[in-house]
Amino acid sequence: MSGHVLILGGTGEGRALAFALVESGQPPEVTSSLAGRVADPALPPGRVRVGGFGGVGGLARWLTEHAVDAVVDATHPFAATMSQHAAQACSRVGTPLLRLQRPGWSQAAGDVWHRLPTLAAAAGKLDALGRRAFLTIGRQEVAAFADVDAWCLVRAIEPPEPPLPRRCELLLARGPFDLPSERETLRQWQVDVLVSKDSGGEATAAKLTAARELHLPVVLVDRPPIPEGVPVVDTVEAALAWVAATLPAI
Repeated sequence: MSGHVLILGGTGEGRALAFALVESGQPPEVTSSLAGRVADPALPPGRVRVGGFGGVGGLARWLTEHAVDAVVDATHPFAATMSQHAAQACSRVGTPLLRLQRPGWSQAAGDVWHRLPTLAAAAGKLDALGRRAFLTIGRQEVAAFADVDAWCLVRAIEPPEPPLPRRCELLLARGPFDLPSERETLRQWQVDVLVSKDSGGEATAAKLTAARELHLPVVLVDRPPIPEGVPVVDTVEAALAWVAATLPAI
């Protein structure tokens, strides 16, 4: 096959897809786009661009100017704005688009989960469930918890921007996190409620197991919907098959 594939990345799935495409030698051009919100990100092989496109119009122009034949949206499951922009831009210029999104987490016996549709709803529920919360939602949306009464341990790769919870401690760390370390974190900080987005994947799943073992409630925020009409796969192998079927043959 020939052509140019744009991977909207920043996730492990996006990097794995870039590796697979580059190692196969087909297509001849692979570009991964990273949002640039994290310093020193893990870079995939092939061409890499960092930063936004300037909205739907900017992305549509980029696709045309760089002769992109297919786009794989492998952004984070909660990168709703980028996914919407990709759907609109690809529709505007007629570029095929695939969503590569890892499965969400499944509740197991012993889990005490409270699923909520938004971070605002999660913040509203928090004080009824505990007094010492472990926020594992990344740094960009911590402000949703600024008015909670609970003390919060906020874990993120980089410091979040204010406003922050009135009583909080920052824990700067990058995953993956194993089960022993997650058990120790919950015990050391006397956490009695865990807050997470339903990001899925193995890199941060150990916190849910640790919470289950300690009989702690978990506030789990549901994923935003995928743009209507966009096909979805949940494995790199399926994404590779879609690319092979979508791009023109040599």
